[in-house]
Amino acid sequence: MTEYSKKILTEGFSQFGVKASDEQISQLEKYMDFLLEQNKVMNLTAITDEKEFVIKHFVDSVSIIPSLNEYNVKSLIDVGTGAGFPGIPVKIMCPDIRVCLIDSTGKRIRFLNEVIRILSLDGIKTVQSRAEELGHNPEYREQYDAATARAVAPLNCLLEYCMPFVKVGGIFISMKGLSEEPPYDFALKALCGFYLGERRYELKVDEEVILHRNIFVKKTNILPTRYPRNTSIITKKPL
Repeated sequence: MTEYSKKILTEGFSQFGVKASDEQISQLEKYMDFLLEQNKVMNLTAITDEKEFVIKHFVDSVSIIPSLNEYNVKSLIDVGTGAGFPGIPVKIMCPDIRVCLIDSTGKRIRFLNEVIRILSLDGIKTVQSRAEELGHNPEYREQYDAATARAVAPLNCLLEYCMPFVKVGGIFISMKGLSEEPPYDFALKALCGFYLGERRYELKVDEEVILHRNIFVKKTNILPTRYPRNTSIITKKPL
């Protein structure tokens, strides 16, 4: 990572009140280098420019840390983590949080396990599974202080994928752009969710300013056992 990229990272983190030590910057650098090397043989990210990577992956990932601190989150599940965002940057910057990364693709899980080994991360694990299946597993169902997803699915679908993992009183954080969402009031009611609000922030890449937001939902009650439904039903007949 160039000194300029480190400066961008430090400045980007500071807008969220996050300060990276030299060791943490080194871990992020190793992660990025390994990811970009593996990206040559498997599809992990479309972003290969170093500066853009730092901003759109690392800075964006730590945007949820102030809320994790505010809600005293000790355990986090990252649903559909892909190449590990935001779960791995959060784990690097908040080593005391217990993190679970779930993804349905074996190649990505093997990649993530190697990242965990290379960075010597403790208190983090991976699970290869579909969210709608794992959400019925008592080992994972309603076991986490927070769930998050940095996904492109509509919020009414993401709620059904993610809320089953959240403890009563915990939160779901949906990492989104500013595109309009289909109505999700019924999904909130059905999935025992209470809308807490959203926080907007900027990611600046050269002359481009990207507006993102984090949407917060609190889990108010034990989820009915019929949720989550099969993925084909979730996508074809969202709540």
